Amino acid sequence: MPAQERQFIPLNIAVLTISDSRTDETDTSGRGLAQRLTDAGHKLAEKVIVPDHIYRIRAIVARWIADDDIQVVITTGGTGVTGRDGTPEAISPLLDKEIEGFGEIFRAVSYEQIKTSTLQSRALAGVSNGTYIFCVPGSSGACKTAWDKVIAHQLDYRTRPCNLVELMPRLLES
Repeated sequence: MPAQERQFIPLNIAVLTISDSRTDETDTSGRGLAQRLTDAGHKLAEKVIVPDHIYRIRAIVARWIADDDIQVVITTGGTGVTGRDGTPEAISPLLDKEIEGFGEIFRAVSYEQIKTSTLQSRALAGVSNGTYIFCVPGSSGACKTAWDKVIAHQLDYRTRPCNLVELMPRLLES
């Protein structure tokens, strides 16, 4: 007997662009993520641009983690190794659990496009208060790769054999 077809479950996703120089007009990465997630059928809960400042990043993400209506946060930018890149340091203390496999898989698929330059990415993911958080590099190409190759599949309830949506009990109870 074939497995029962699952229905898509739209999620509320917040997008945070971390940049000292981008504006709404020049934020191609955040805008691209917002477009991709809405094209997939999810809802853009909020989109914010914040300077690469650990405590300002942490404050916004903490607010979203505390909001029961937001299931996912995606940040773009600040994951490199330069002096101002502080996204992992801002986000890591907020995580209940890190999902190490995300960074590993992201760098593996990125290798196909940018070769060993992918080692400069400190992309990470985790869960906090039932909210999934993905931190990806700031380039629009990296955002496209992260969404298309990894995140989109894990945020789709129809993905088998497993996905992150089926681990969201408060969402599935409603």
